[in-house]
Amino acid sequence: MPVQDRDGRAPQAVIFDVFGTLVDWRSGVAAALERALAARGVAADPLALADAWRGEYDPSMAPIREGRRPYLPLDELHRENLVRVLDRHGLGGLFDAEETARLARAWEALPPWPDVRQGLAAIRRLAIAAPCSNGSIALMVHLARHAGLVWDCILGADIARSYKPDPRVYLAACAALRLAPAQVMMVAAHNADLAAARAVGLMTGFIPRPAEHGPGGRQEAAPDAGWDIVAPDLPALARRLAALPRG
Repeated sequence: MPVQDRDGRAPQAVIFDVFGTLVDWRSGVAAALERALAARGVAADPLALADAWRGEYDPSMAPIREGRRPYLPLDELHRENLVRVLDRHGLGGLFDAEETARLARAWEALPPWPDVRQGLAAIRRLAIAAPCSNGSIALMVHLARHAGLVWDCILGADIARSYKPDPRVYLAACAALRLAPAQVMMVAAHNADLAAARAVGLMTGFIPRPAEHGPGGRQEAAPDAGWDIVAPDLPALARRLAALPRG
C-alpha cells in the first residue's frame, strides 16, 4: 500500500529491523569466531560458521512463534544454536560453558553499515525511532552502545514475547508507543518482514543490503512489492520522510 493511499502524512514513529538492515552481522560474527578459534589454534572457516549459525536463527524461533515452546530471549537461542553448529562442524567441546556463553554474545558487537549512524540521526529528528528486532532488550542495548545507534526506546520480541514475523510483534510495538499501526513505519532490508508489517497496517520502508550474506550469498537487493518508500540507504530514506507532510 503506497504512502499516497493512506493520508500522505509522515509516520510518527519509524521502527527498524536490525540484523542485516542496520548492522553487518556476517562480518561481525565471523570476526568473533575467528578470534576464538585462533586462540585455540583451530583452523576453520569463520564465515562458513557464521552462515551456519545464522542458518539456525529462524528454525530456532519457529517453535516459539507457533506456541510449541515457551518464549526464550534470542540471547539464549543464539547460545543453543552456537552449540549445535559447533557440534555439527566437529568443534563440540572446544569451549566450556562460560566461554560458549561469552562467544554467543558476538551478536552484541556488530558493525553498523556505513550510512546508518547519519541516517538514523536524521530520521530521529523527524520521528520516534526504535528497533523492532528479534533481539532481546539487553541485546539491543549492548549492540546500540557498541555500534553507536541512538534510540528513543527499545521495542521488538521481548515486548511481544514472540518473534517476527508474528503479527503480535509489530502490533505490540505500535501499542507500546500508543500509536495506530498506520502511524508507524517498519523499515527493513527483508521483504518478508515488511510484508508481515504491512499485513497488520504499518507503513513500510525498504533499504537494500545486497552484501548482507556476502559474495554469492542470498540477496534481497530489490523490493518485491510496492512498499511505501524504497530508498538506497538511510539518509535517502530520511530525505523522503522529510518531504512528506506532517501532522
